[in-house]
Amino acid sequence: MKKIILKCKLKNHNDFQQKLSDIELDFSTICWQHDRIYVPKNYRPNSNFPRLIMRTEMDSIDRPAKYYFILKRHIEDSGVDIVEETEVTAYEKLVNIILQLGFKPTAEVSRRRQKLDMGEGTVIYFDKIDHLPGYYAKIESNLQSTDSVQAARDDLEKTFRTLGESDFVYKPYSEL
Repeated sequence: MKKIILKCKLKNHNDFQQKLSDIELDFSTICWQHDRIYVPKNYRPNSNFPRLIMRTEMDSIDRPAKYYFILKRHIEDSGVDIVEETEVTAYEKLVNIILQLGFKPTAEVSRRRQKLDMGEGTVIYFDKIDHLPGYYAKIESNLQSTDSVQAARDDLEKTFRTLGESDFVYKPYSEL
């Protein structure tokens, strides 16, 4: 799936959430996620190489964890992200396959996340990343084949600016 993704470091997370609550939008309950990120052995930043992510997600301590395999590829010259995600049951076996394919582990990111589904393929995430100060918001919007990438990016920036935020972050959490 092709997506436009824009992150922003929030000035004040309480104000941000309150602005959304004022227009009757509420985030989901908090879940915990832990990502293990793998890249090809010849990986270079700012290239079109894929990243593979093994995600562990827990919604509640009284429910079993869920595991996801995510392929993420940022196409530099277009600004589009290609993201494919699937739930998996054999976490360890899939990690072995990833390693045998020549990928190497490069980073781990843990976060507490809330989600706000805006409809029409757009989601806002509210993230507290372990070991990073402050809070972040991330908007992901699905692109249709006829959508203009620049117009979609401008819409996401406008959304953040309307909410009083403009400290955009263009790196993955693992590189901050």
